[in-house]
Amino acid sequence: MIVAFSVSPSGGDSDGGVSEAVARAVQVVRESGLPNSTNAMFTNIEGEWDEVMAVVKRAVEAAGEGSPRVSLVLKADIRPGYEGQLEAKVRRVEERLRGE
Repeated sequence: MIVAFSVSPSGGDSDGGVSEAVARAVQVVRESGLPNSTNAMFTNIEGEWDEVMAVVKRAVEAAGEGSPRVSLVLKADIRPGYEGQLEAKVRRVEERLRGE
């Protein structure tokens, strides 16, 4: 499964801004060892349901440190039996763009 998620704290200490909180969440994802990527809007992570959701939970907790409220946006592509889709899906689109 691939999960794309975005997390943002609100209502807490604004000294570090949202980017500091997001960086804490992304660090959790990167330390998980699961395939992942981060872009301007979302962090993507790939793995089995339980392991991915556990990482998302830890990332939300990390982002929410010092904030009374956290917003989470999550989208999932649940496709049992498929691995390596984080890169494969992008590769298929790039091949089409090249006319392959």
